[in-house]
Amino acid sequence: MILVVESGSTKSDWVLVENGIKIKRFKTMGFNPFFHNETIIYNAIKYNNDLCNISKNVKHVFFYGAGCSSEEMNNIIIKALSRVFINSKINVDHDLLACALATYENQPSISCILGTGSNSCFYDGNSISETVPALGYILGDEGSGSFYGKILLTDFLYNRLPDEINEGFIKKFNINKDIIFENIYMKPHANVYLASFMRFISDFKHTEYVDIMIKAGMIKFILNHVCCYKNHKEYKVHFIGSISFIFKEQLIFAANETGINIGQIIKNPVDNLVDHHIKQLV
Repeated sequence: MILVVESGSTKSDWVLVENGIKIKRFKTMGFNPFFHNETIIYNAIKYNNDLCNISKNVKHVFFYGAGCSSEEMNNIIIKALSRVFINSKINVDHDLLACALATYENQPSISCILGTGSNSCFYDGNSISETVPALGYILGDEGSGSFYGKILLTDFLYNRLPDEINEGFIKKFNINKDIIFENIYMKPHANVYLASFMRFISDFKHTEYVDIMIKAGMIKFILNHVCCYKNHKEYKVHFIGSISFIFKEQLIFAANETGINIGQIIKNPVDNLVDHHIKQLV
């Protein structure tokens, strides 16, 4: 048995494979070693009965996660997983590699993530490369859930939201400056908190305010994270993540505005990722 895991900062998708067949799926919270230590990760898995029940039979875990960009960060995940999957070989790698593998079409391409956070890479079929770094939700993450959540909260606090959206926001969240500040500046995982407002934003995707906001963020992402690659117009640009899928219309608009050659738009890459690993088993 092998487990393939694709983890963002908000959620993780787990797929159990036996004899080349996907036999079971699991979901847990997302694990990002920049925000979650070994104990938090271990406890979250330990208290998932489904995962614990199969843990001793798993021989190999392939984990791809947000924040898994260095040996130091990867070791946090490895140590936590090793405590649960005691008979397993553990491989941990960046979610960008998962993105690249899930969208690869046997030719070099640019692969992008638009979820809780955002990032991009160039993949030639053998290795990934980044021209500019991901700066996280404070300095970067253009076009991501945390990016748009920040705009929404800022406009709410500055009294700039259109009446319809402002009334809906107050009714749904019963929120004020103190609550927002506590979650942003005092509690952990502010990026996930910011991104949690995307469901509300998507409810108003028909409005001019949201349409303009999403398109502007998509364009900013492309200019910073796609146009940075040399000869970027020569390659397909693939996207994974809930934001790219839910706001596909705005993404296509931004692609046309910036002249990029858009490829696949996939909400959840885990199935494509599992298919890649099944092929490696043959």
